[in-house]
Amino acid sequence: MSNKPLLEWTSHPFREFPITSLFLVLFMLALAWILWQIAVVNWDMPLFYFIGIFAFFFSLITYFIPTTYKLYENKIEVFYWFIRIERRYEDFGCFYMDKKGIMLSTFTQPRRLDPFRGLSLRFTREQNEKEELLQILEQKIGNKL
Repeated sequence: MSNKPLLEWTSHPFREFPITSLFLVLFMLALAWILWQIAVVNWDMPLFYFIGIFAFFFSLITYFIPTTYKLYENKIEVFYWFIRIERRYEDFGCFYMDKKGIMLSTFTQPRRLDPFRGLSLRFTREQNEKEELLQILEQKIGNKL
């Protein structure tokens, strides 16, 4: 058994989609200013402002940092800056395409819990990895919907 991945790619949406990223940053700045006016100027509660802004920015962190995906013979690894997620193929019951990539579901049919229990494999802008990824997942998981 080799330690070399069958497929590896890195997705960085902030860099790959510059126009969307610009609008997102402008929206975040506008929201930060509006919340500053409400929480700090009107309510005099800066703690609420900092907690809310931190939670909002942290919820979008995967858009701003590069994500590396590695598919091995028996597992999938996803690397963020300092977080590594490792899942076996047996953990998933099916997979299906979504807008950003492929969603690996822990159920045999797509469910609303998939974003919480499943694993999303995001494509790069060019989607060079798409065909090979679909072949590997069809071979390892098999239940494509």
